[in-house]
Amino acid sequence: MNTQQKLVSALQTIPWLQELSQEHFEKIVGIASLCEVDTKQEIFREGDAEDYMYIVLQGRIAIDMFVPGRGRTRVYTAEPMDVFGWSSVIPVARQRTAGARAVLPSHLIRLDANKLLVLCEQDRSLGYIIMRKLANVVTLRLLTTRLQLLDIFAHPEAEEGVNV
Repeated sequence: MNTQQKLVSALQTIPWLQELSQEHFEKIVGIASLCEVDTKQEIFREGDAEDYMYIVLQGRIAIDMFVPGRGRTRVYTAEPMDVFGWSSVIPVARQRTAGARAVLPSHLIRLDANKLLVLCEQDRSLGYIIMRKLANVVTLRLLTTRLQLLDIFAHPEAEEGVNV
């Protein structure tokens, strides 16, 4: 199987891309690529320029932020079928708000964020589907963050100096 066939096959496994029309799916294929990262390999750093949005096929990716007094702190762990780097598709964002590094060897789909944004602008029906899916991702991340904050504030002494 060649690289393009592997990419198409991988994209077909992503649940939120399955409702796309063939035309829309082909547009996504045109801006996507596969990438592999090794354990502890950094994918991007907090403050980097926005460039790609990622979907985890296999592996696990730590999303972390620098927290004054605590250092680099994990705020989320992306598992298979999770999307990360989604803020790169939001026109207001200009730089990464968190970093990402592999916890395990990982296989990812990488979507060119600028090209995805252009596709969404040019084809509003595709844009609606993509932005609705991303809204769900953002909502789940906010819920996860809220629960983490509740846990931190409920047990502040247990969290002092902890870096994950």
